[in-house]
Amino acid sequence: MRLARESELDLVEVAPQAKPPVAKLMDYGKFKYENAQKERENRRNQSNVLVKEMKLRPKIDEHDYETKKGHVVRFLKGGDKVKITIMFRGREQSRPELGFNLLKRLAEDVDEFGTIEFPPKQEGRNMLMILTPTRKKGQARVEHEKEKELKAAERAADEELERESLAATRARAEAEEKKAKKKGPADNMDPDIDL
Repeated sequence: MRLARESELDLVEVAPQAKPPVAKLMDYGKFKYENAQKERENRRNQSNVLVKEMKLRPKIDEHDYETKKGHVVRFLKGGDKVKITIMFRGREQSRPELGFNLLKRLAEDVDEFGTIEFPPKQEGRNMLMILTPTRKKGQARVEHEKEKELKAAERAADEELERESLAATRARAEAEEKKAKKKGPADNMDPDIDL
């Protein structure tokens, strides 16, 4: 305690269960601040995976299927889990193989972006399946940012090329304009005729 007062630090008990108890001289306010910073950094780095849901019908049209599949791919690319639900109505309930085949087809179509975490299972009138992304959410976010930067760079390069071609076209037009001889009123008259 005397050493702590002399050096203007706090005496903090680190391990009270140890024999003898371990204490440490430190600036407790600074220690608390650094711990809070570490916790904040850890919270920022942790990814919270959402479960998105996509509902389908057993007799879905091909175009509608492709649209829904595109949404599932987008969710998986974003690093989110996707819950696929097949809703059965009326007599469709007697043909669960239609839903099973549809889920199997969808899983095969998106297998490069996600894997099956929860296999197809019938629950009442619905059949469920959960797909897990192959990439982590943080990694997906980094890759998305890189894609954005790449597209922006390509767009800037295209705009620059367009500006350069427009400037070249203008320069050619101005050069042709200067080449063309301007005719005055005397150029149209017959030189043999004196006025």
